[in-house]
Amino acid sequence: MADEIIVQTKNLAKTYELEGISVEAVKNINLTIKKGEFVSIVGPSGCGKSTLMHLLGLLDKPSSGQLLIEQRPVEDLSEDELARLRNQKIGFVFQSFNLLDRTSSLENVMLPLQYNNFFKSSDRVSRAQKILTDVGLSDRIGSFPSQLSGGQQQKVAIARALICDPALVLADEPTGNLDSKSGEQIMSILENLNKLGKTVIVVSHDINIAQRTKRIVSMKDGEIVSDTKRGKK
Repeated sequence: MADEIIVQTKNLAKTYELEGISVEAVKNINLTIKKGEFVSIVGPSGCGKSTLMHLLGLLDKPSSGQLLIEQRPVEDLSEDELARLRNQKIGFVFQSFNLLDRTSSLENVMLPLQYNNFFKSSDRVSRAQKILTDVGLSDRIGSFPSQLSGGQQQKVAIARALICDPALVLADEPTGNLDSKSGEQIMSILENLNKLGKTVIVVSHDINIAQRTKRIVSMKDGEIVSDTKRGKK
């Protein structure tokens, strides 16, 4: 359903205690993201966008407010339930790739399947091979991260994010460590994923990256200061 809500926050806030001082990283965030949206969260360094990403991805817990994933409140879930929800519903792409150095592209992509029972063991290798082929790495399936360029490593990270068929893909500065050509390739992959129906949220400080998305959420000092939908791409 096009109007299905994937992520919703209600007065979401996160406060950190640093050397006895309370720092409000995000405050009173009210945000609704529906299935099939392509959203960027932008703002200067320290504005709270990465903290918000970590909250949306269940990598951190809010200090107050409510987060719902597919209209399911998550505040009362156990650590095991949160881990299962992350694995089944959310795919992550990080600026630093976060690949295991001594593990091949294929094995890196297959890692999330160790914690997911929805895919048969007999299907896992072929599924990982297909996704790597889809992102343009059919000739790099057996390569280790040290044998790959930055752009190729990020493609492996995207394939890993997709292996469990998540409802939501979160990309935190996905082009931040890449040259312009590789960054263009990564954004094209994310655009194509969205065209195929995936809900994608990109965090970036780069307005040129944000302008590739269909909706721009701007943050400043831990708060949303604008939320603008753009014309269809």
